[in-house]
Amino acid sequence: MAHSELLEIVRRPLSPDTHLEVPATRSEYERVQEILEGEDAKFPTLQYDGFRKVVIIFAAPSPLHGDMVGQVLSKISDQVKLMPGMDANIKGCLFSSSDRRNTRITGDTSTTRTWDGALVYQTDEGKTLMVAVEVGVSQTYESLRAAISFSVCALRCRVGIAMCINEGDRGTAPTIRYYATLEEERAAIGEIEHDLDSQLQAHPFGPLRIAEDIWFGEVTSVVFETYRLEDNSSPPETLLNPTQSFTIVENGRFVGGEVPPNLAEITLGDCIPTHVLSSNNIEVTPVNFFRQDWFEQTFRFSMLETAMGRVVDKSRVQRA
Repeated sequence: MAHSELLEIVRRPLSPDTHLEVPATRSEYERVQEILEGEDAKFPTLQYDGFRKVVIIFAAPSPLHGDMVGQVLSKISDQVKLMPGMDANIKGCLFSSSDRRNTRITGDTSTTRTWDGALVYQTDEGKTLMVAVEVGVSQTYESLRAAISFSVCALRCRVGIAMCINEGDRGTAPTIRYYATLEEERAAIGEIEHDLDSQLQAHPFGPLRIAEDIWFGEVTSVVFETYRLEDNSSPPETLLNPTQSFTIVENGRFVGGEVPPNLAEITLGDCIPTHVLSSNNIEVTPVNFFRQDWFEQTFRFSMLETAMGRVVDKSRVQRA
């Protein structure tokens, strides 16, 4: 594929959370990446999988995607900092990192990926990648699994957490709504937001609809998975299987009541390097970040914000 063909695909209008994979060489990826950087465009972003020889095109993330990445990292970090019996200076070295581009040699070329988010431990000796988080909204399972596997196998993070969110079909796309004045448009959008928010009381995982227009489809599934390197000799391109997998939402219903609050996996030793901790007993302390009330509240607000973004995109003031 010529770089001009790849550039044409990249320039197509993309809905939030769209994820495309296009076969291409590393040089074609680099040429198009250089063009985008020269235009100072924030989205779409490009990544390159050197093992599979594909360019991965990411549209702007939805509020649901961005909020869940930030919330997972924040909850884990908060739980670590609440741990008793640890020096505040030790806790203070843990921080969040997002949208960082990383390149590693994989096979006969290199792979470039940007993680959704991570917890990094920093001291005078340098930085250590501890926990990587990837969230996929209606993204294929294999592509999400490849992304988190890269952080674990190529970047050597201590543990990876993947959150796979699937939104059901929304049917025919809503048509654009026209309003006579800006005031009328704002009032109508406010009424729609109030209506959709009320629907969440009865259907916390959708669907959210006004008449025949579905602004957010029913959440068919949300799954949390953890990934860990079990063999230090594994090559960077290894595609891992999850060590733990928990279904949180299924067909619009919360089903995660029995999910362990640390996903039966995440411990203090995953967040702070072993040599920093004074005791192995401390290292295995669970980091209990997952709670039903936290998850449902965060998910609800982010769903509503995502739906309202779609409403606003389909609203216009009629020009004379």
